[in-house]
Amino acid sequence: MQFTSRLSLAVVRDRFEEQVGGTETGALHRLADQLSEAARVLDTERVLRRYLADPAAAESGRRGLAERVFGGKLDAAALDLLLEVVTQRWSRTTDLVDALESLARQALLASAERDGALDEVEDELFRFGRVLDSESRLRELLEDTSAPAPGRLDLLRGLLADKVKPVTLQLLEQAVRAPRHRSLDAVVQQLAELAASRRNRSMAQVVAAEPLSAEQEERLATVLSRIYGRPVSIQVEIDPEVIGGMVVRVGDEVIDGSIATRLARASRDLPR
Repeated sequence: MQFTSRLSLAVVRDRFEEQVGGTETGALHRLADQLSEAARVLDTERVLRRYLADPAAAESGRRGLAERVFGGKLDAAALDLLLEVVTQRWSRTTDLVDALESLARQALLASAERDGALDEVEDELFRFGRVLDSESRLRELLEDTSAPAPGRLDLLRGLLADKVKPVTLQLLEQAVRAPRHRSLDAVVQQLAELAASRRNRSMAQVVAAEPLSAEQEERLATVLSRIYGRPVSIQVEIDPEVIGGMVVRVGDEVIDGSIATRLARASRDLPR
């Protein structure tokens, strides 16, 4: 998102947090479903989306149209947030859809937070992302929008039903139902990072040749927290090809301390 859209997203996120304080988990799930459906409609209906995101259109007109289209379909809480979204300025019309999608995800994560399950949801999302990385055929089937969405959702549920938290499954269902031309593994990675962020943490992806001990994970988290100035959640992926050491990614930053990389660098530096 560009600067204007980021500011608008911050405004609607603040409004969301004000509204959901004390909301019970069932209501948060309904809110997530309704915001996700509104995002799906606006992603599909480009003419409607363009008008609602048009800064030249009067705010009263945008609100009025949104109320006429969605008023009988959304609960008061979801409609209030939708109206907050359409009154903001967006750099691109698709940013409006992104904002609704983000609020739907935050509603589910807030419900996990209420239940004390946010750390488990983060871990489950990370693990499923690693499954998608290693199982390309599964990723292709779940991403194939030429196939009906119910079939793709049945495949997902068959894999994960009773194996992950309901919030984890619902987040993944949203991603599979409406991928919006994005790779599923990238969306799942973003979801895991959102879960970590809701815990006021950054997420560090660590690739190591063998599992880290609890003491090593704690020490690494402490060091990274000092570097980034906030708590850091550690998610470890095992890859024997790194040989030794580890590769750490936090956001867009990569710290590569693997022996494999050092050997490759040394090989390049040898005289020929």
